[in-house]
Amino acid sequence: MSESTVPALPPRTALVTGATSGIGWETARLLAERGCTVIVHGPDTESAHHAVERLVAAGVDRARLRLAVADFSRLSEVRELAAEVRGLHPALDILVNNAAVAAPERHTITGDGHELSLQVNFLAAYLLTRELAGPLSARPGARVINVSSAMHRTASISWSDLNRARRYSRHAAYAQSQLALTVFARAAAPAGATAVSVHPGVCETPLLALYGHEGEPAADGAARVVRLCEPGTELVPGGYYDRTALSPVAPVAAEDRTVRRLCKVADLLVTA
Repeated sequence: MSESTVPALPPRTALVTGATSGIGWETARLLAERGCTVIVHGPDTESAHHAVERLVAAGVDRARLRLAVADFSRLSEVRELAAEVRGLHPALDILVNNAAVAAPERHTITGDGHELSLQVNFLAAYLLTRELAGPLSARPGARVINVSSAMHRTASISWSDLNRARRYSRHAAYAQSQLALTVFARAAAPAGATAVSVHPGVCETPLLALYGHEGEPAADGAARVVRLCEPGTELVPGGYYDRTALSPVAPVAAEDRTVRRLCKVADLLVTA
């Protein structure tokens, strides 16, 4: 077969959550520069529009960008976002579950009844991924990248008090959300898709205060995320990547019973 008759690869479509700043914004930029159509998600219309305009100012082709708005502290908006994506993009090749917040100093419960960081960082990603199973199964080779954290190694899942109402610590709540997100990557991915989690490194983002005072540029962390999105990068299904290296997860995250239990609980929480 001559070079001229080799069939072209179909254009890829990616959804990046939490794409208004930090690693999410840089991930959207890098994916668009690599030829993807990128759905840029933000929690509100103003920040999402601003993110798109900044991407265009940075040299990204506006034609490659789509806008998506959903406040992940409201699960109804997660469902609406998923329905919009399903309607406009029957095939989705990449889902980067990047949206995250630091757990507040004071214990905060969403209108859905969940601790804020648990919902935004994990339950929203869980629900969105499940709701997008159709588009993620439409073409072979789809990838779900959960942007997690090495802090999952310090965490435990408080099964009897997921909201940590009895003994709240913002660091423990945030770490629990990252552990849950890491465990979720080991659950069954949509048919034909591969799911992994990644610690992109400690970077200069709004979450830096949870880790320390110095971090790498967000673009460096995004480059590690995008590497896992590339078709040429071989992935281990359910694997956890520390920057660029496949690494062992926390022992509890490696237990199949933990994966089953977490998914069962999450199913109840997102449908309650």
